[in-house]
Amino acid sequence: VLVESHGEKDDSNEGTVVDFRGNPVDKSKTGGWLAAGLILGSELSERICVMGISMNLVTYLVGDLHISAAKSATIVTNFMGALNLLGLLGGFLADAKLGRYLTVALSASITALGVILLTLATTIPSMRPPYCDDYRRKHHECIEANGRQLALLYAALYTTALGGGGIKSNVSGFGSDQFDVGDPKEEKAMIFFFNRFYFGISLGSLFAVIVLVYIQDNVGRGWGYGISAVTMVIAVAVLICGTPWYRFKKPQGSPLTIVWRVLLLALKKKNQPYPSHPSLLNDYDNRKVPYTPRFKFLDKAAILDDNCAANAEKNNPWLVSTVTHVEEVKMVIKLLPIWSTCILFWTIYSQMTTFTVEQATIMHRKIGSFVIPAGSFSAFLIISILLFTSLNEKFFVPLARKITHNPQGITSLQRIGIGLVFSVAAMVGAAMVEKERREIAVEKEVKISAFWLLVQFFLVGAGEAFAYVGQLEFFIREAPDRMKSMSTGLFLSTISMGFFVSSLLVSIVDHVTNRNWLRNNLNKGKLNNFYWLLAVLGFLNFLVFLIFASRHQYKMQLPIEPESGEKELKGLNGETIQDMEKKASLQAVGEVEP
Repeated sequence: VLVESHGEKDDSNEGTVVDFRGNPVDKSKTGGWLAAGLILGSELSERICVMGISMNLVTYLVGDLHISAAKSATIVTNFMGALNLLGLLGGFLADAKLGRYLTVALSASITALGVILLTLATTIPSMRPPYCDDYRRKHHECIEANGRQLALLYAALYTTALGGGGIKSNVSGFGSDQFDVGDPKEEKAMIFFFNRFYFGISLGSLFAVIVLVYIQDNVGRGWGYGISAVTMVIAVAVLICGTPWYRFKKPQGSPLTIVWRVLLLALKKKNQPYPSHPSLLNDYDNRKVPYTPRFKFLDKAAILDDNCAANAEKNNPWLVSTVTHVEEVKMVIKLLPIWSTCILFWTIYSQMTTFTVEQATIMHRKIGSFVIPAGSFSAFLIISILLFTSLNEKFFVPLARKITHNPQGITSLQRIGIGLVFSVAAMVGAAMVEKERREIAVEKEVKISAFWLLVQFFLVGAGEAFAYVGQLEFFIREAPDRMKSMSTGLFLSTISMGFFVSSLLVSIVDHVTNRNWLRNNLNKGKLNNFYWLLAVLGFLNFLVFLIFASRHQYKMQLPIEPESGEKELKGLNGETIQDMEKKASLQAVGEVEP
């Protein structure tokens, strides 16, 4: 049984699915869960590396390199921000030229190189300032790492970020390519793909924050990062060995070219009158997606003027766009409002890798004679993610299906909304715990148990289980097929912007409060006020999200062949493409009438 393509490339080969030899694929021998599992090994290893770095890096920067808490938090959030922002670059390269497979393989190799450099940066003695004892620490006499010592560290971090971004933006899309949405059986498997994908990589995160963080703190940083590097090298080997079992979709040219070309033509033809009916737009009858009246100003890019019609230039994309390209750009624009409201979730999440770890370092962490590393408390974040990811698949989604009669159960936007609510609750809980911790530490000189941090870890983890899966599904399913990797990069940029916004907020709060809230000694600061600020911003952001989500129109599903043999397209509300386009046409006619 061969997978049939549903489209064209460069509009004649779009969506073509082939095996590693370039032939139409045999579904019985390629794709499915085996291929997806081999691919996701790269993301599992990337997560082990990145979580092993980010969740414990701040303790190294403060403890070994003697950098201030605020500056250390900024270094960590900037690293994570760059990693996710570089996902846009990885997505662009995959969609435009390299394809997802080659991009993942190259990015995994770059990540391995970055972690090897980090191993050297934390192992070579000359890359650290002189040791600082407790007396000098109390009197702020420690020597901070200089630029030369930080150079290799920064090179290692941003090499890792470059590779990690390329993996993140392509591995989920490449994994989803292993399922044919035109096959009802594989479409059903696809519904669980994103949930199981995140469950799997969360297991990698759990290994990183429990095992690797312990090794870093008690055996040596070099050993911890060295193990991560070996894991990444193995993942590259596994990915390459699985090549015969993969399904490949050929890159279809730069998606950014299509976007800016449509925008440019729409601007160039802004004075052109709208046609009396959308069917008069260029290539309307051969459109691959349904026409929609939203963002109608972009339709002008597909208007055939007299010159194009007379000189038969309607196939020249630099003179006139097709309805398909215009509608694809509309799809991208429709993603942006939701994109903007996802950023603050990751700003809140970033506190789990910075100030929450700093809190743990000055709280009671002993169980008997065993001292739990501060970074290992992030394990409770991962456990919460695993718990709620499992509950989603086994309980929430089946229950929602029975109630809503929707195959998805919980829509992607509903998942995101639930995640945002959990994030606000987490900051309220974090503010209350920190206020109590500081008062007891100052007034009674007693360290409360670090297990009180489970409140924020648990709530943020629950939120991430909903928000991450919801956002990933939303940006992949709602984007044009040719822009799947770029759309994943767009999703990752919300994480990136969240970390950068955290850095910006820390700098602003530091300046406005004259370093009164965020201090190296948390007992003399007011970290709880910073958490309250995030809670208020998160609540306001949620209200804006509700407005945008209520106005979002879901993209049409891909074409399938019903048993009757007639091709039919349906949206999430059950309307056929003909029904929806009829409404769109009537609306468009109404808009051009005087």
